[in-house]
Amino acid sequence: MAPYIFMERNGIHIIDLHKTVAKIDEAADALKQIAKSGKKILFVATKKQAKEIVAEKAASINMPYVIERWPGGMLTNFPTIRKAVKKMANIDKLTNDGTYANLSKREILQISRQRAKLEKNLGSIADLTRLPSALFVIDVLKENIAVREANRLGIPVFGVVDTNSNPNEVDFVIPANDDATKSIEVILDACCAAIAEGLEERKAEKVDAEAAGEAAPKKKRVSKARVEKEAEEGEAEAVAGQAAPEAEETPAE
Repeated sequence: MAPYIFMERNGIHIIDLHKTVAKIDEAADALKQIAKSGKKILFVATKKQAKEIVAEKAASINMPYVIERWPGGMLTNFPTIRKAVKKMANIDKLTNDGTYANLSKREILQISRQRAKLEKNLGSIADLTRLPSALFVIDVLKENIAVREANRLGIPVFGVVDTNSNPNEVDFVIPANDDATKSIEVILDACCAAIAEGLEERKAEKVDAEAAGEAAPKKKRVSKARVEKEAEEGEAEAVAGQAAPEAEETPAE
């Protein structure tokens, strides 16, 4: 982290805020492009100071997030995680259609506890049907397992990196204090605003494309079978014309 440290005072490293601002702008531009392309960004923050802020900001832009324990293999063993999410949806379905109505109280209690546990750990990623296109991590030292999994799969990592962490495993480094709630909030505000802007641009482009499609005259589709049939008929007429003897002209009486 030496390139991002401004000075040391009383044994405390002070981060160069000019570099922090530049890195936030760089990360925001990249996040905007990812959101504009319609891809998902997974926010990860299991530390106490960042949990509520990350949940609030990620939910506001409809992005998945993990604020409880990081389930090992969530990225590298994604199909298993999806099975657990589907199990949660299946429990809801069976509860609503009355399948569990005839079970004993003890069995219903066990199922409800299982559902609550799944909701706590995986409820925030229920809409994540495929691997995320990027990972946004608060405190890369604490979330080292998530960072390693992303690196293994080639998923770009955006990370708030403090002076006690290694920035080499992070693709987009944001040097900042990852223990201060205010610091985390300022960074998330800037990044989430860029993501929201990307989503709005995507929506506007989709509306323009639909409008252009409606305005353009629709071309009449001709089936392949019809084209082939017409070609065969044309060839038959040409052959018949060549084979028929020329009739002699007879003078009118």
